[in-house]
Amino acid sequence: MIISASYKTDIPSFYGEWFRRRLGAGYCKMTNPYNRHQTIEVSLQKQDVDGFVFWTKNLGPFMDVLDEVHGLGFPFIVQYTINGYPRALENRVIDVMRSIETFRAASKKYGALRFVWRYDTIIFTSDTDADFHRANFTKLASELRDYTSEVVVSFVQLYRKTQDNMDRAGREHGFDWFDPPIEIKHGLLSDLRQIADGSGLVLSICTQPEMLVPGVNEASCIDAERLMAVAGRPFSATKKGMRPNCGCYSSRDIGDYDTCPHGCIYCYAVRNRDTALRRYRQHDPSGEFLFNPEAPVIQKPSIPDKPLPKQPSLFTYL
Repeated sequence: MIISASYKTDIPSFYGEWFRRRLGAGYCKMTNPYNRHQTIEVSLQKQDVDGFVFWTKNLGPFMDVLDEVHGLGFPFIVQYTINGYPRALENRVIDVMRSIETFRAASKKYGALRFVWRYDTIIFTSDTDADFHRANFTKLASELRDYTSEVVVSFVQLYRKTQDNMDRAGREHGFDWFDPPIEIKHGLLSDLRQIADGSGLVLSICTQPEMLVPGVNEASCIDAERLMAVAGRPFSATKKGMRPNCGCYSSRDIGDYDTCPHGCIYCYAVRNRDTALRRYRQHDPSGEFLFNPEAPVIQKPSIPDKPLPKQPSLFTYL
């Protein structure tokens, strides 16, 4: 079984100590997101886990835990998102150069095979139009070219909750967002593919086959083949996407929705950013659940003073 940790929330950034303790205990518990009364126990024991896929925008707080994972002999890969977007779009994501430095350091330590760069999700606003993405992607690709072999992209999918969050952020920060026609997206993707090629990177797109242009692959983010290469041995794995058109292999995700406080307005896993921040502050690193489904709801005035990891206050890269 492959363990995903987690496409629902950023465990390496915010919940590393919980993961460390659950790894030591050999299991964790989670609830079915469609039936909060159903509890699932997930084994984290060596004989049951083929490998881990970690998803993050900041691996820094997790480096010691990653050492433990590696020391215990678990294969792992990291889906590492670095977008370099303005603060209005990614409210609490660390400074992009700090993230790049951590990516490089981790890649040097464990090998580039374990690390996949994600430029994800591509969002079009009055501050981040197609020209912005071309220039931004070029700079990031030049910084990461020697530390990974693949970059995964996708265009924002406009679920109702995503539109609501983007509308709210646009009003708060004074920008407009738009969804350009597919021809504009195809043109941008072709340009990004050429930029990636120039940096020695394979460009893949996640769950959007209608966006494919020549030279771009369909992504497999839960990538059993990459994990087998890292492990140096085969294991049984089945292609089973998490949603339509998904190229992932079967896995068990141990995260929880509405728990990531990064504040990204395009996030599919967070319906309400205030709820996510409250849940982060209520989190018990010694608990069996990442977020206890029976925890009482604590309203804003009663939130304990538990700050987020220190984040820079300015967008300084571009």
